Amino acid sequence: MEWFLKVVKSFSFEGRARRKEYWMFVLFVVIIGFVLGFFDSLLGIYSPKAEIGLLSGLFALAILIQHIAVGVRRLHDTGRSGWWLLIVLIPFVGPIIVLVLMALEGRQGDNQYGPDPKAA
Repeated sequence: MEWFLKVVKSFSFEGRARRKEYWMFVLFVVIIGFVLGFFDSLLGIYSPKAEIGLLSGLFALAILIQHIAVGVRRLHDTGRSGWWLLIVLIPFVGPIIVLVLMALEGRQGDNQYGPDPKAA
């Protein structure tokens, strides 16, 4: 939970994020999304047409900037610019490429985006 809170408190696009920080954040976002989706359907505020409920939609909007920020910092850890995150917009192949980039191990030592987060 500390990884999720660390990312939520930080709106920074600078620096580097370890794989563990990124994936723990994603894990908690998915878990919270499922729980909120359950409550959406339980309370009857799920929209089948939009395929999202009120609570889960509000959560997704609230967490959007932090999700982008941690993704950019994760790409910085691999030595890439945050602009690489836009590859996700390419249909079919883009999300797969971004998934692979997020799973790659970060570069050891300092790089142009900051010190190695594993070294600290």
